[in-house]
Amino acid sequence: MISHFPTPLIFAHRGASAHAPENTLAAFELALKQGAPAIEFDVKLTSDRQVIILHDQTLNRTTNGSGSVTKQPFSALRELDAGSWFSDNYRGEKIPSLAEVFELLGKKILMNVELTNYATPFDGLVHEVAKLVKKHGLQEYVLFSSFFPTNLAVARWLLPSVPRGQLILEGNSGWWQRAVGTFMKLEAEHPFSTDVTAESVKRTQAKKRRVHVWTVNDPAEMRRLRSLGVDGIFTDDPLIGLENFK
Repeated sequence: MISHFPTPLIFAHRGASAHAPENTLAAFELALKQGAPAIEFDVKLTSDRQVIILHDQTLNRTTNGSGSVTKQPFSALRELDAGSWFSDNYRGEKIPSLAEVFELLGKKILMNVELTNYATPFDGLVHEVAKLVKKHGLQEYVLFSSFFPTNLAVARWLLPSVPRGQLILEGNSGWWQRAVGTFMKLEAEHPFSTDVTAESVKRTQAKKRRVHVWTVNDPAEMRRLRSLGVDGIFTDDPLIGLENFK
């Protein structure tokens, strides 16, 4: 399950996204090169049911396209530029498929796959992701996370050996995730940084769950969280994390 995950654990959030365009092969390869032990990325389904890596519900912010991600086929999305918004050095970077990421990284790094079908919760995303995890034999290299407990419940049914982490919204907005999570079989909780206290860490770990905190880029906050005994953090800059979260 999750016992082989190291502690402390640094997840490169959307890859090394402080230094390369988020959720691209370039960002993932850079995170690996920088020594990050894990990466995090967001998955969605295209209109022709291909699993791709992209965070937003629309294409506008991180590509030269526009409109809904899930209403377009994979072939159309592959024509877009997903890198030049970040820097001209990454012009021509493509939206990757999950299959490509698995083929590129394989068993080289741990991967937190966030199931982000928040606008299309009944689209079957979890089933398609599970098929790819099994096809590539990566059950021991993947952690599922989602703000939707239902996604994690389906993931457990499909791939019971793959650990799951409940993402929790900041502050009072996350009350329902905490409440539902009480009754779920989970291996980790992913709270927002400012919600983490010594008491919350002890309470979560007493339930045999790891604590992975999102998204932490400030060195002082990294050191605070490590002093509290959290098991991992998500950061846009794994180099800063490797220096300060140890």
